[in-house]
Amino acid sequence: MEQASERPLVELRSVTKSFPGVVANDCVDLVLYRGEVLALLGENGAGKSTLMNILCGLYRQDSGEIYVRGHKAQIHSPKDSRRLGIGMVHQNFKLVDSMTVLENIILGIEEQKFVPDMKKVKAEVLDLSHKYNLKVNPEASIWQLSVGEQQRVEILKLLYRKADILILDEPTAVLTPQESHELAKVVHSLRAEGKSAIFITHKMEEVMKFSDRVMVLRKGAVVAQTVTEATSPAALAKMMVGREILFDLDKKPFAPGEPVLVLRGVSALDDRGLPALKDVDLTVRAGEVIGVAGVAGNGQRELAEAITGLRKVKSGEIRIDGKDITNKSPLTVIKAGTAHIPQDRSSVGAVGDMSVASNLAMKQYRRKPLSFGIFLLPRRIAQMARRLIETFKISTPGPETRVKFLSGGNIQKTILAREIGACKKLLVAVYPSRGLDVGATEAVRKQLIAQRDQGLGVLFVSEDIDELVQVADRIAVMFEGRIMAILDSTSCDEETIGLLMAGVKTP
Repeated sequence: MEQASERPLVELRSVTKSFPGVVANDCVDLVLYRGEVLALLGENGAGKSTLMNILCGLYRQDSGEIYVRGHKAQIHSPKDSRRLGIGMVHQNFKLVDSMTVLENIILGIEEQKFVPDMKKVKAEVLDLSHKYNLKVNPEASIWQLSVGEQQRVEILKLLYRKADILILDEPTAVLTPQESHELAKVVHSLRAEGKSAIFITHKMEEVMKFSDRVMVLRKGAVVAQTVTEATSPAALAKMMVGREILFDLDKKPFAPGEPVLVLRGVSALDDRGLPALKDVDLTVRAGEVIGVAGVAGNGQRELAEAITGLRKVKSGEIRIDGKDITNKSPLTVIKAGTAHIPQDRSSVGAVGDMSVASNLAMKQYRRKPLSFGIFLLPRRIAQMARRLIETFKISTPGPETRVKFLSGGNIQKTILAREIGACKKLLVAVYPSRGLDVGATEAVRKQLIAQRDQGLGVLFVSEDIDELVQVADRIAVMFEGRIMAILDSTSCDEETIGLLMAGVKTP
């Protein structure tokens, strides 16, 4: 890292940005030096992504100035930021679903020929993919990819465009520990080349691994700055949320009851018509959390969709609470007592143009007390919404605020509140803590364990091995659509799970 006496590569001075009912950034000063990695921390809704969206040209600050390489910068669009060498991997992907991976990677690059040499582009992308261990099919359409694979495309796009000021907004949220380790190598090698990065994450161990300095935001304002080697994960967590965070959960021994979910010989196809689930057998009992581990794209999404009625199965049987729900409609599955926290909160989990209250009522509006016959009861919906907003600490100006104006983490909290509030028998939770700060993550993990202690069955999909070991009672590891093994979480280790996730059978 360059000495602080050097001229800053990027400097934000008194940057302020407001949205209806909320000040997202309040006179923020930020400095980034050449060859430095700056970690940007804060709770959900603290203003981290807004600040970075200003730097990459998606938003325009209300006041304040931006300097890049010592010169005042006028950033009106992403094109302006690209010309300045700024590239961003967004938390919510900026990809065109109907286009291929290759087309997305070169989209908007002015230097490309009118008719690009796609063979050359493919070779370059495959070289980057192999070099950084970011496996993805370059000719697949984006809509055919899992969320994790789409994240890899975003990272490849940034690497392909050779940006020297990198903004990484939760880039490891959908990566395995091994892939995160590889990304750490990428970041350190880029830093050695003189490139700089601003790294947004909620994972304290990644802050310690990736960064040179840390800046903490709370309610839009800077509350702390420190050199990384002079702090600790516990101290950083306290700076973020203003209280001590328990990184170890107090979990009672589980006492499983009757089977709530039973899969027998279930096979299903993915969106490309290729096998995604292959003869899957799985049982989740009442009062039990079954964790599902696996690298993104190995059948986890299809498994959750088959169970919740969003994907037809080719063969096999699925039963919930003894009832055959194989290939039944999502409404039938909901009525059987199932709640679903989907992996893609933006396009599947929530409706951005609807209010927080309406999103919270989606699972319960058909019955009392939220409706009477065919009539909805707005006052009671608002009462329920205010209660859930308080319970789940959703940061919103009010129940009538449109969901699209919330931060990604608060959209996730809205989905969690709705699904947990409506769950009767089985909770299917796919990456429920993705994008949440340490305080919210702690609350989510406690909620999953609380549902288990209340006698519900919980199917919990995550790529965070530490999280799975903490929360789950048993862990099913998936690879290429098959369950490699089901392990007891109290006796398994990270290395064993990681090898199984990579398709390596262990003794």
